[in-house]
Amino acid sequence: MNRDYPLDKVRNFGIIAHIDAGKTTTSERVLYYTGESHKIGEVHEGNTTTDWMEQERERGITITAAAITCFWNPTYEPKNPATMYRFNIIDTPGHIDFTAEVKRSLRVLDGAVVVFDGVAGVEPQSETNWRYADDGKVPRVCFINKLDRMGASFERSYKSILDRLNKNAVRMQIPMGLEENFEGVIDLLKMKAYYFEGTMGSVIREAEIPTQYLEEAKKFRAELIEKIVEQDDAQMSMYLEGKEPPMADLKATLRKATIAVKIIPVFAGSALKNKGVQLVLDGVVEYLPSPLDVPPVTGLDPKTGNTIERKASDEEPFAALAFKLQNDPFVGQLTFFRVYSGTIEAGTYIYNGTTGEKERLGRIVRLQADKREEVKKVFAGEIAAAVGLKTARTSHTFCDENNPIILDPIKFVDPVVSLRIEPKTKADQEKMGMALKKLSDEDPTFKISSNPDTGETIISGMGELHLEIMVDRMKREFSVEANVGKPQVSYKETITGTAEAEHKYIKQSGGKGQYGHVKLNIKPLEKLEEGAKIPKNVKRYDDFEFVNSIKGGVIPIEFIPAVEKGVKEAMDRGIVAGYKLVNISCELTFGSYHDVDSSEIAYKIAASQAFQEAAKHARPVILEPIMKLEVTVPEKFFGDITGSLSSKRATIEGFEDRPANIKVIRAMVPLSEMFGFTTQLRSMTEGRGNAGMEFDHYEIVPPNVEKTIVESRK
Repeated sequence: MNRDYPLDKVRNFGIIAHIDAGKTTTSERVLYYTGESHKIGEVHEGNTTTDWMEQERERGITITAAAITCFWNPTYEPKNPATMYRFNIIDTPGHIDFTAEVKRSLRVLDGAVVVFDGVAGVEPQSETNWRYADDGKVPRVCFINKLDRMGASFERSYKSILDRLNKNAVRMQIPMGLEENFEGVIDLLKMKAYYFEGTMGSVIREAEIPTQYLEEAKKFRAELIEKIVEQDDAQMSMYLEGKEPPMADLKATLRKATIAVKIIPVFAGSALKNKGVQLVLDGVVEYLPSPLDVPPVTGLDPKTGNTIERKASDEEPFAALAFKLQNDPFVGQLTFFRVYSGTIEAGTYIYNGTTGEKERLGRIVRLQADKREEVKKVFAGEIAAAVGLKTARTSHTFCDENNPIILDPIKFVDPVVSLRIEPKTKADQEKMGMALKKLSDEDPTFKISSNPDTGETIISGMGELHLEIMVDRMKREFSVEANVGKPQVSYKETITGTAEAEHKYIKQSGGKGQYGHVKLNIKPLEKLEEGAKIPKNVKRYDDFEFVNSIKGGVIPIEFIPAVEKGVKEAMDRGIVAGYKLVNISCELTFGSYHDVDSSEIAYKIAASQAFQEAAKHARPVILEPIMKLEVTVPEKFFGDITGSLSSKRATIEGFEDRPANIKVIRAMVPLSEMFGFTTQLRSMTEGRGNAGMEFDHYEIVPPNVEKTIVESRK
């Protein structure tokens, strides 16, 4: 069985943006214009393809990333396999509470279309998503959407991209008219005007540029050409001689620069009014990479520990990354995976390189949001889902058993909000544990723990909405009724000084005794410079470092892991108020052992006690999550809102004026002060204010707040 489409005609990309910028509306137009759906769904009508969950349709937001496969013909002819391109698209959420969906999607995609609201421009979650794309070096194109809205400004939104995201963004198009006068776009490279007519804008009419836009178009085209020729010495020489390179050469250079993230093309339009989306799809074909254009994926050889790579080819050994789990009421667990190299067939066995286990791969499906199409074989560069795998988890690598590889795992942010949850009835008790386990397997930012003192079950997530959705899903999908407590902030602790402590754990009880003796030195964890080499005696984690400075075998090497384990367990218990300790470097400097009585448990206990003792003397403090906040309000409420924010310990970072007497306030504010803020904001602004918030960093709490936190924990 051969592949339907050659690899150079495959595009794996995501549609990412801040909430309400129009991602799902854009996705619906993509499905319509590519012929995958015959009716356009609308978010406000609750009938979109990609927002298929009940909770999504009720709230009008995207909660879970939806995968869709469709086919695009840049010639706009009826389906002609010779000129068709295969699109594997993931429509991602824009709400900060579901940011994990964006992060894991960008990890397996080759490119992204970043959608911006033509009125608001760059918004808080736009920045976060952009940062995730930067981390993964993901090439992207921008689409400034909603240019039909009152207050829309292509130039202001474009400037916000240059100022806040990337100086290398460049206009590919400019709009003809704005707000209710928005009628089409001008392609600056071709110097043609495009109008979108017929049913749902499906007929594209090319025309000469109207006179009133000609001068502006010439000016911006010169900027675009300059930006392109800067990337190629031969084209630059030609340009300086007064000659323009041929169109094909300009496009080839622009494509190369976009893939290298040296240029970011910016398109214009209005998805809701069916203007401009097809030209963005042409941009995806022309400028975003195929799997052949991105560097080979790298991973570790589990046998040797060496870095190895896999090229995007069906002939290479099989390698794929599981990036998402989804519980399906009809078929059980779906495991989404991206194939980087090789092929896999349904009915064969799949080897999990991460766990070393093999499972039978009964069925493979290609996803169309909540619908699925069964396939017999998946090829390099494709995205599909396996049905019914029992042991697979997010970030696991599937590979050829004879040529194993472990791909880099996806890293997720720690939760910032917690809730106490308990089943309503005895019958719900057992079901609740199973439901929570399945939901946490699906979503790595949704954590479950229990309070050892009270026996209560605690669920943690990225925000109030995140936890509300999870409790709602538990009720609808698993028929579990639960009572929940008030949201709690996920505080952490750290140390601000250095300290040393020594502990001997000796226990004699008639028979074999216990003996463990360690001396530890602790200090705040220093940031690692990029490219810095980690010494062999250092084990480095995200928020902890363990240094083994033992000389001459005063503690046998087999007991060193037990010392590290004891330190980690002590860090989980905290010092000031029982919150987890983070950002600590712990050095094992000395110790001793007993030939008969020394054991792993003894060293674990000794290390735990020594660490707790040292931490008490290292000026421990409590850390709280600080959120980046953007509030949009009518100008007449500006003073009231800034006053309210100041009372919430907010640091106002800046203001921005928008049309129609709208003010934007940017601030950093502790999460603990923000519960219920959205409701308060609406009541203070006659329902006209709105806010966007995302986690930014942890910061030391003021002494008076620390005192309150400690007392509440007693």
